[in-house]
Amino acid sequence: MKDKIISFRDLEVWRLGKAIVLEIYKTTKTFPIEEIYCLTNQMRRAAVSIPSNIAEGFSRYHNKEYRQLLFVALGSCAELETQIEIAYELGYLDKSSSQSLLEKLDHESRMLRNLIKKL
Repeated sequence: MKDKIISFRDLEVWRLGKAIVLEIYKTTKTFPIEEIYCLTNQMRRAAVSIPSNIAEGFSRYHNKEYRQLLFVALGSCAELETQIEIAYELGYLDKSSSQSLLEKLDHESRMLRNLIKKL
């Protein structure tokens, strides 16, 4: 990691968030077509919200605004975690995929909490 953070792209928390988005998009491609406007859409929107809010917050001038947007990203992590569990219980995700995604979200949530504490 660079010594000086110049852009939100330098943040590990943003990079992991973006990786989660890409994995969610790949994973939800296999969901039943009737879920395209329901669970698939909800999962994609929650996933995209995570790195988007990190980027937006980083671009704000005040730490208070940045913290608020990091809390929104943290909420999106919880939302996505719930949706992954539902997708697993409906049989749309296998146990391995579900666990892998949940572990990444747990890591992302911990990084977000630590960043919030530092601001």
